[in-house]
Amino acid sequence: MIDLYYWPTPNGHKITMFLEEAGLDYTIHPVDISAGDQFKPDFLAMSPNNRMPAILDRAPADGGEPISVFESGAILTYLAEKTGKFLPTDVRQRKTVLEWLFWQVGGLGPMAGQNHHFVQYAPERIPYAMDRYVKETNRLYGVLNKRLAGRAFIAGDALSIADMACYPWIVPHERQQQDLNDFPELKRWFEAIKARPATVRAYEKGAALSASRPTVTEQGKSILFGQTAANVKG
Repeated sequence: MIDLYYWPTPNGHKITMFLEEAGLDYTIHPVDISAGDQFKPDFLAMSPNNRMPAILDRAPADGGEPISVFESGAILTYLAEKTGKFLPTDVRQRKTVLEWLFWQVGGLGPMAGQNHHFVQYAPERIPYAMDRYVKETNRLYGVLNKRLAGRAFIAGDALSIADMACYPWIVPHERQQQDLNDFPELKRWFEAIKARPATVRAYEKGAALSASRPTVTEQGKSILFGQTAANVKG
């Protein structure tokens, strides 16, 4: 039913987590971002920002032609609306889930991503940039830790797409120079999500790809970190 164009990165893991939790049938089509698969014309037709993940829903709710969706937050919202799962219909509860979903796609993901870049991958060590993004990641961990106080999940008592969006960005906490022991509510939530059978299955799917091909090679760095408008022009 769902074709998933995917590589095992935090944004990719969001979607396999949803699909496993929802029990949807899906087929993974690897998009090796270090090999430049994200620039292939067929993929760009679905994902014009040359980023994975993307999906192709071959059985949309309206019964029409297949629907493609790009951007992980949009995919999570689309799948939640399609299945009626992990996004409440109550206006207030829905609002809360979407707030925290947008918090992740607009804050936690970009800031942690810059943390990864300057701490792990940048050819030149720039102390100011490293300190800036490590501290901002730390601040965001604090925001999430406070939010989770007295709550099983980010939006309340039920698992939602907000949890699926945030969890993969906490997985590399050590690489982000963060200690989960400093955030007890976040750590409790993290361990609970990690233990869910659907999370285990989702990460097993990614591990199989990671074992076959490294995510970031020296050649891959030039592809990932050297993009300009020339890479996406028609």
